[in-house]
Amino acid sequence: MKNLLLICTGGTIASTKTEGGLAPGLSPEELLRRVPDARAFCHIDAVQPMNLDSTNIDPSHWLALSALIEENYGRYDGFVICHGTDTLAYSGAALSYLIQGARKPIVLTGAQRPIDREDTDARQNLLDSLRYASAGDSGVCIVFGGHVIAGTRARKTRTKSYNAFSSINFPDIAELRDHRVVRFIPCGESGAPRFAHALNTRVMLLKLIPGLPADSFAAVSAHCNGLIIESYGVGGIPDAYLPQLEALAQAGKTIVLATQVPQEGSDLSVYQVGHRVKERYQLLEPYDMTLESTVTKLMWVLGQTQEPREVRRLFYTPVNHDLLF
Repeated sequence: MKNLLLICTGGTIASTKTEGGLAPGLSPEELLRRVPDARAFCHIDAVQPMNLDSTNIDPSHWLALSALIEENYGRYDGFVICHGTDTLAYSGAALSYLIQGARKPIVLTGAQRPIDREDTDARQNLLDSLRYASAGDSGVCIVFGGHVIAGTRARKTRTKSYNAFSSINFPDIAELRDHRVVRFIPCGESGAPRFAHALNTRVMLLKLIPGLPADSFAAVSAHCNGLIIESYGVGGIPDAYLPQLEALAQAGKTIVLATQVPQEGSDLSVYQVGHRVKERYQLLEPYDMTLESTVTKLMWVLGQTQEPREVRRLFYTPVNHDLLF
């Protein structure tokens, strides 16, 4: 049987009722007591490095989780992280960049209802995650509602339903069916794992809306090294903001021009409003990447280098199925 490390971080799966609403309160031991069948196919140790509603998760927690896995990588066959659903997709993407080349499964899961509820999805999600981690597949992924999603491709698309997560612009890599793992996409990780130890959190997101004040660009520019602009459709910058874009470029900011549309990605070559700015300002384009991956990848890239050519090379190097273009 495989030896697994269960890493509990809080979230709905471990929450209990309080006067002010649900809050994390259950221990790892209490979670494991709810899935006794797991003991038939794996040995499980458990730790709880944090106990948070995932609304409170930030990049320091991603680094802590990566460091914990690095510290224990040689001792376990796989890792399962119990996590709140609200920022789970960001954490899955961040860990995909912080831990590359892992030949062991690193699985994130959570639930829409606490595990001590009768009508919960938590027990099945946790059991599926432990089963998937015991199957020996490699890399960072999210297991939720029977689906196995690459860590860079997940997005929470429903706030209440049990099928809360979707794989964006990429198929599920596997499913859990009748206690079996049915894999659709071969494992892509090989070699020794590579752990990164730095993220540049001076990354900001500016979402375009009609009538956005032009000085919004200067306001965010003062607080970032990298700016992601969420534009419309396949991507473009309104004429009114070209002077602001020029100022950002002159200030040496890394600029990524993304799309607000979840499916099918950007293509700045289609319209003049996109083509002219990509060519003139050497903008980065995330194509079919999720917003969660775009944000965390830029943090990872700028944590390694701020040299423009190397930033471009790393940003366009595919990691864990994050980019197809």
